[in-house]
Amino acid sequence: MTTRWLSPAEQRAWRSYISASSLLEDTIDRGLQAEAGMPHLYYSILARLSEAPERRLRMTELAETLKITRSRLTYAVTRLEKDGTVRREGCPTDRRGHVAVLTDEGMDLVERTAPGHVATVRAAVFDRLTPEQVGQLEEICGAITRAIQDEDSAARGEDLPWRRRSCSP
Repeated sequence: MTTRWLSPAEQRAWRSYISASSLLEDTIDRGLQAEAGMPHLYYSILARLSEAPERRLRMTELAETLKITRSRLTYAVTRLEKDGTVRREGCPTDRRGHVAVLTDEGMDLVERTAPGHVATVRAAVFDRLTPEQVGQLEEICGAITRAIQDEDSAARGEDLPWRRRSCSP
């Protein structure tokens, strides 16, 4: 098999993406640590639960939504439970399943933290893009997400992150 090396334009785009995504994640993490004492992943869990019906989601559905392994989610939810922002309940329709529930304390934290988080995202991303570029960003990220999910599902028998039992590949 012959390696299909990246063209100079593809290499520049790839390195630009890596730089932007690393810097963006660091910027968001620093802002959330300063404002709420939590990393971006923990805030994302709370935010997703705040948008869910009755502020509750099955753990497997939450992992899928966040595109993370179930073990990583379990660890994060355990930490959030200690803080009193999330609680876990058994699933009424499946005794093996669990549901993550956003507590009132968690909702208060999301409501206090959301304005600063949105300001950080807006300043780092959307204030720097034209409306056309915002649409292009959505289109590009959506295409990449769909391609990886479709490829992983077909090639590895549904071996997507949220279906894995551990963090190992």
